Parts: sequence; C-alpha cells; structure tokens
Amino acid sequence: MVRPKKKLGQHFLTDNNIAGKIVYALRLADTGLTTVLEIGPGTGVLTKFLASNPAIDLHLAEIDTESIDHLKKEFPQLASKIMEGDFLQMDLAPRIQGPFSIIGNFPYNISSQIFFKVLEHRHEVRQVVCMLQKEVADRISAPPGSKVYGILSVLLQAYYDIEFLFKVPPGVFFPPPKVMSGVIRLTRNQRTHLDCDEVFFQQVVKQAFQKRRKTLRNALKHLNLPGPVNALDLMDKRPEQLSVDQFIFLTRAIQNDEGVRRV
Repeated sequence: MVRPKKKLGQHFLTDNNIAGKIVYALRLADTGLTTVLEIGPGTGVLTKFLASNPAIDLHLAEIDTESIDHLKKEFPQLASKIMEGDFLQMDLAPRIQGPFSIIGNFPYNISSQIFFKVLEHRHEVRQVVCMLQKEVADRISAPPGSKVYGILSVLLQAYYDIEFLFKVPPGVFFPPPKVMSGVIRLTRNQRTHLDCDEVFFQQVVKQAFQKRRKTLRNALKHLNLPGPVNALDLMDKRPEQLSVDQFIFLTRAIQNDEGVRRV
C-alpha cells in the first residue's frame, strides 16, 4: 500500500467513477495525439484507465519512491516510461518527442508551478486535463471582471481555451482534503505567438496583479510608462477588468508608444 505523504501534498483519489470521468475528458481524437504524460500518478487510479487504451503512448512523472515501486509492480509494461523525480525540474525533451497531452491529479501545493511549466512548453502541450483545488480551478478558468481573475488566468488563457468541467468532493480522497476540488480542461488555442514580446507580456501581467486594487496607471508606474500609454482610458481600470487581448495591446504599447496610434 502506498502511504500518502503530507510533504508531497498527496491526497489519493479512491473513486473509480470519477477517475474514469477525468480520463475520458481527454479529447485525444480531437487533437490527433496519442502521447500522454500523467503527472503524479500515485496509486495509479488514473493510470489503469490510460494504460487500458492501446492507442495511448503513456509516460508517467512521479517523485515518490513508494509510488514508483507500486507502479512498476502494477504496470510492468510501463516501467521504462516512468520518469522518476521532481516534474518541475525535469527536462522533458529527451523522453517525450513532439506534441503531447498532460493529465493528472495535481498536488495542491505545486499546482501553480506546474502550470508555469506548462506555459514553458506551450508549443508542445496541446491539452491538459487535471484535478486541483477548486479555488485554483476557478481562478484559472475565470473570465475578465471576476474577482478571482488573476495572473494565471491571463497567462494561460493567452494560449489555451479553458473549461471548468466538474467539482469533486473531499470524501472521495484518502486522506480527504479540507477543500473541494475541481477538474478543468485546457485546450491549446490558435495563437502561435502573441503580438508583443512574450516575456515582457508576463512581466506586465505579473506587475499589474501585484497591486490589483490599484488602477493600472498606478500599478505599472515602475515601468516608466510612455505619455501616450498613461493617457489611455484602460489605464483607469484595474487589472482584473482587462481581457487577454487588452493586456497584449498594453504590452505592445508600453514597448513602443507607436503601437498606441496603430490600434
């Protein structure tokens, strides 16, 4: 038996019906992809559904040595596909070639960091289906204007269409978490690149939401905004009021105030 470890944020899903719903939420036929990376398989509750599909080229990323031993015993055919170690530190390129999908019951304590790594691999990661703390799931899928719309909302929605699929109660886990969980699906959109410097875009978004109660004019004043940018009407708004496209426009305008006159 694999013991859940608090330091790893492990809460093992025990409900096979919910596990099946999560796996079936992967739209592999829509993407034409067969390569899937499961993050944190733990006891293998999702793995058994994934491994039963012969069309899936399944890879597993797991840090817990007890889980790794269990997975090798339960799924010997996948032993060579288990990537041992911290997913956040892994170099995926040598093991996974070309586009792939990600699935997993993400540990609550590192879910945001996982998404930042997804963003690093946004040109390869075409789809993500995951369960995480409902509060984080709500934030990621929130539209502009929502009180929980924030940094991850903007950065992920710039590259992915995001759907909140369903809620999961604490009682279907061992041990039960103290919060509700939620399952979301991210599907890569048609943007191949942003119409601005993508690194600076992230800086602008992060800076804006660090002082989310202030207007953008005040939140971004450390960026030495050009005069025409300061004069924009949207600078009177708070960051949660801006869409992804407006953040892209604002980033381009700050980089080059000629952009203000072109749009």
